[in-house]
Amino acid sequence: MRVIAGTAKRLQLKTVEGMDTRPTTDRIKETLFNMISEYLADSNFLDLFSGSGAIGIEALSRGSAHASFVEHSKNAMDCIRENLAYTKLADRADVYETDVINALSRMEGRKVFDYIFMDPPYNQLLEKKVLEYLSTSKLLSEDGLIIVEASLETDFSYVDELGFVIIKEKVYKTNKHIFLEKVL
Repeated sequence: MRVIAGTAKRLQLKTVEGMDTRPTTDRIKETLFNMISEYLADSNFLDLFSGSGAIGIEALSRGSAHASFVEHSKNAMDCIRENLAYTKLADRADVYETDVINALSRMEGRKVFDYIFMDPPYNQLLEKKVLEYLSTSKLLSEDGLIIVEASLETDFSYVDELGFVIIKEKVYKTNKHIFLEKVL
């Protein structure tokens, strides 16, 4: 796994050993960032269920001003810290070694994000819990975008009830990205 573009282009990132995380493949990561890269400059990026930190690091490498990483696993958080140091992007990042809802509540009123990306463990409805929290939160900027990486089977039919609209869906062989905006 490597950084695809930007200031840390081609640098190899460490991954978390074991089966607890599912790194986003370089090809899927490249497709995702091709869709959003023109809007990343000077943005604030939140990477939830961060794993190795590859998504947030890619955002920083491509021009995001700041990224926050949230990961509950100590091994994964150690990997994120190593990757941030190796790519020399740690000065534009902060890390939260805790569960996602706790981290969101700690950031509430202190941070606002242009992008909130999440790649939770599949088929556990964790994305729904996060979206329920975000439905009443001030963490997403007015023009902000939420991107959820999920299994192909994950149902998002409830999002309109939470005040979100799906603006795009990108389906891959084994998973998908759902792009959501908050209805104002």
